[in-house]
Amino acid sequence: MSTTSEATTPVLVERRGGVLTITINRPAQKNAVNHEVAVGLAAAVDQLDADPELSVGVLTGAGGAFSAGMDLKAFARGELPVLPDRGFGGLTRAVVRKPLIAAVEGWALGGGFELALACDLIVAADNARFGFPEVTRGLVPSEGGLIRLPRRLPYHVAVRVVLTGEPLPAAKAEQYGLITELTAPGAALDKARELAGHIAKNAPLALAAVKEVLRATQGLNDGDAFERQDQLISGLPSSQDAHEGARAFVEKRAPVWHGR
Repeated sequence: MSTTSEATTPVLVERRGGVLTITINRPAQKNAVNHEVAVGLAAAVDQLDADPELSVGVLTGAGGAFSAGMDLKAFARGELPVLPDRGFGGLTRAVVRKPLIAAVEGWALGGGFELALACDLIVAADNARFGFPEVTRGLVPSEGGLIRLPRRLPYHVAVRVVLTGEPLPAAKAEQYGLITELTAPGAALDKARELAGHIAKNAPLALAAVKEVLRATQGLNDGDAFERQDQLISGLPSSQDAHEGARAFVEKRAPVWHGR
């Protein structure tokens, strides 16, 4: 049972080994995002990046829904769930160095879908639904929906989603490669934590480098992409972690990472 403080805290964090679970905790509002949630999410991903003992984050929602997007009642009061340089929910335009996995149950709509797309991987229950209903309200998904979705789905599939406003079932999303793992209802968080645990066994410097290279080389031609990649990973071969990885292999033991 949740304590009173947990019940009223809009964003919860929980550590398990090297994994930080971040939960949007407004189940009565289908985890709609207000300014307080945005501040809480920004603080949580900052904690993830700053703590050397944390390697991977998992983002989820409480009460069987991921997020219904922007809290329209709060918006009508003049409250914006957007932070400078960090975007919607404090996340859609943020630079998060460490891997982040979305664990999706139920609906991920509008800004909620954009939060999932801001993550590196998506694990979803097979009854989850993803959608951008913005066009039905005279708006567009401007916090990553129009930019990231065509990179994750075949172009014409993505265009249909954003032009019709119709939801995309998780099973279809999985067929198109948007979903990393499809689970039974109620099992998305456990599967996401399991996946995060596998990732967290790896060298933190290498994990961060993978993310940085993927982000920095989007849209570049091969020559420019290799040049940028080589700049970003130039220090890895001489790092303590690279030498530890080689020693652990030779000695047939699990590596002990130093993060440097």
